[in-house]
Amino acid sequence: MLNFTIKNIIKSLLVAVFACLYALQPAMAQSILRDAETEAFLREISEPLIVAAKLDPRNVEIVLVNDPSINAFVARGQIVYLHTGLIKVSDTANEVQGVIAHELGHIEGGHVIRFSDGASKSNKLSIGSLILAAAAIAAGAGEAGIGILGAGQQLALGNLLSYNRTQESVADASGARYLAEAGITGKGSIAFFKKLQGYEIRRGIPQNNSFNRTHPLSGERVEALQAKYLTDPAWEKPLNQEWETKFQRIKAKLLGFINNPDQTLNVYPEDDQSIAGRYARAYAWHKAAYPNKAIAEADSLVESNPDDPYFLELKGQIMLESGDPEGAVESLRKANDLSRSHPLIASIFGHALIATEDPKYLDEAKSVLRTSVSKDNRNPFAWYQLGVVYQQQGDTARASLASAERYLLIGQPQNAVIPARKAQAGLKEYSADWLRAQDVEYVALGILEKRNGKKRKDKGFRFESNRSNRSSSILSPF
Repeated sequence: MLNFTIKNIIKSLLVAVFACLYALQPAMAQSILRDAETEAFLREISEPLIVAAKLDPRNVEIVLVNDPSINAFVARGQIVYLHTGLIKVSDTANEVQGVIAHELGHIEGGHVIRFSDGASKSNKLSIGSLILAAAAIAAGAGEAGIGILGAGQQLALGNLLSYNRTQESVADASGARYLAEAGITGKGSIAFFKKLQGYEIRRGIPQNNSFNRTHPLSGERVEALQAKYLTDPAWEKPLNQEWETKFQRIKAKLLGFINNPDQTLNVYPEDDQSIAGRYARAYAWHKAAYPNKAIAEADSLVESNPDDPYFLELKGQIMLESGDPEGAVESLRKANDLSRSHPLIASIFGHALIATEDPKYLDEAKSVLRTSVSKDNRNPFAWYQLGVVYQQQGDTARASLASAERYLLIGQPQNAVIPARKAQAGLKEYSADWLRAQDVEYVALGILEKRNGKKRKDKGFRFESNRSNRSSSILSPF
């Protein structure tokens, strides 16, 4: 006789439900890649789409995730995550815009928040089957009860998948609308879906039924979208050549960074003297520990455009990481000036100044790094470097504050509490830095108490972290 208890059944059901939910979610990649040129480019090509979606460009972020899979997704907040694998297989900036437009459709539609609606309906089906299964088992019909439970779970999963497919179709339609309103052709969107369809066919995925899938089949999406795009006046509009040229640059830079050097040199051989080719090889030679060849490629880029801050940044980075911080300073200072102290360029410039180990640069490094974190306070590397400057200048209180900021950003709130308290002890009470140190302490404690399942008591203060939630629950793979 089968000896099942209600507790066993509930446990079995929960395991199945969570397994289904995790199957629908892409794994968060190990790291987020940050690059001044890439971020500026993604912001530039997405802004007209964001405006078309009636969102505020200041509140939307496009983030590059170091993951080889061909994917994109949105999370809580207005953040679109693009995998490096997606950039790698894209041939045009227009293809990437099609993906971004789709993800903005999820944001405008509130699909992350509404995902719970679909889950709730599925849970009701599961609970109903649970009750029936429990009754059957209690009556001694164990096998019938298990059958009821399995059928209920299958029905619940089917309902959840159907709900997700509906959201994907809505996001497709919304993305097409944004492209049309922005006057951007949807040819890239169609081209990208056809690539996905090719991958599906090569993987042996049946092309006649999407019932058990989280997304409609790519062929179905192409058919639905083509009907919209072919009536759009922007369909025959030529690609923006400035965007396409920039895309080839940032793609080459990315491939040089993530691929092994042999792969990069195979795609961009030495007889390829394009900007993209030289860009990719500079990273490849640097990665392969051939600093002279890397610097030669960077020098050729700087010579072609001496006022390009990204070429100067590249040269300075190679020199710095090859053990010549003094030589890197000039290029990075000019890159910093030309980019109007872009926070990422400023952070590497500050690092170079510190790495010279020359005390004459400390005041400049402090100024540069303070500017960096004031423009982007979510860069743990910049906070670390600023803390080094403060420590070397004997300002241990602000060094502790910088350390606390960094620990909070890298997800180690347990290590942020003590330095935040040390900072408060050494700073003037109620000064801006003292208040910030107090904020960091309370935010860190709040995170720790939440992790430990404790409810935080209201002490009459309201504290907020300025850090974007990079690890919130993920909704939608592309």
